[in-house]
Amino acid sequence: MVIAAGGLLAACQTIVPKGPVSSSQQRPTTRPAADRPIGVEAGIPRDAERNRVALLVPLSGGNAGVGTSIANATMLALMDTQNQRVRITNYDTATGAAAAAQRAIADGAQLILGPLLADDVRAVAPIAQAAKVPVISFSNDTGVAGNGTFLMGYAPTQSISRVVDFAKSRGVTNFAGLVPNGLYGERASTAFLRAVEGAGGQVVSLQTYARTAGGVTGAATRLAAKAPYDAVLIADSGATAAQAAGLVKRGAGASTRVLGTELWNSESGLAGKPSLAGAWYAAVSDTLYRQYAAKYRARFGAGPYRLSSIGYDSVLLTVRIARDWRPGTAFPVGRLRDGDGFSGIDGAFRFGRDSIAERALEVKEIRGGTTTVVSPAPSGFGG
Repeated sequence: MVIAAGGLLAACQTIVPKGPVSSSQQRPTTRPAADRPIGVEAGIPRDAERNRVALLVPLSGGNAGVGTSIANATMLALMDTQNQRVRITNYDTATGAAAAAQRAIADGAQLILGPLLADDVRAVAPIAQAAKVPVISFSNDTGVAGNGTFLMGYAPTQSISRVVDFAKSRGVTNFAGLVPNGLYGERASTAFLRAVEGAGGQVVSLQTYARTAGGVTGAATRLAAKAPYDAVLIADSGATAAQAAGLVKRGAGASTRVLGTELWNSESGLAGKPSLAGAWYAAVSDTLYRQYAAKYRARFGAGPYRLSSIGYDSVLLTVRIARDWRPGTAFPVGRLRDGDGFSGIDGAFRFGRDSIAERALEVKEIRGGTTTVVSPAPSGFGG
């Protein structure tokens, strides 16, 4: 691993998850001014001693809660690493992502962290590419990656492949699926069919539904008519899966295993839903996240959004590369493709040729009102 989360221990479309905090509970932390600004000029003082990094997230509007949580996480990461070589400035994408990117580049940013939403990434990417400034986005829409834009969001294709492989190793042969209409569902469907084929299983039935009242329950009823099958993937939120799981088990048998995606990891109270007892889903590890969340709560007086760990890890990545990144020079983008990968709150990850973060995922089972790890995440990438 190139990065260890030692600082913490020592001291498709983007789906924004609900979290324990709201924008009214948290406000973005103001970055400290440069220690020795050069001259007096409009805008942000120039800083010849630190690398300039821009954080583009929503700090107002409907997604301000998660954006602020990410902003606070980046500050916490700088504090934990005691870094003096990186200066991060926040820019609000809610008032216009393209304008935020233009301001950041005009202020001298050599690296952009964010944005969060896929549409915002599409607006920012050509501006950053023209300025030769790389983007490390927090979106989970794999369609925005490439041409200088890297994706750190949790890609559904990876969690689906991981849980399908695990299910096959536990004797599951016949699979079925429930997927929503839309871009996320289309990509989930493709990933599911490929994963099952690669594992040597077969898909008995795949039903789609609209995200409207009664949509998933109607699809679950149609799916029940195609029984028997050993497991069914419900590629949606845990709350939606809980609605359908009871119908699925009544139609196909109580022993039918329910499979979920990475979306489940962002939901609190999921383990308390009786219909999901015995369900499996793959996601990043929560081992270090629990320590991070306690530290965040002590610092900011409220719990973080689960997604904020991506912001923390993006700073760990930046700080590691900044050791050999001379202030005022272009960000060494080639370092992002280190084959051994990196490590952070969410475990090991590395960027492939497609500029998408490949993650080491664990498989969890909902059991007895809690979640239990039944297949740990690998600590790194062999070979």
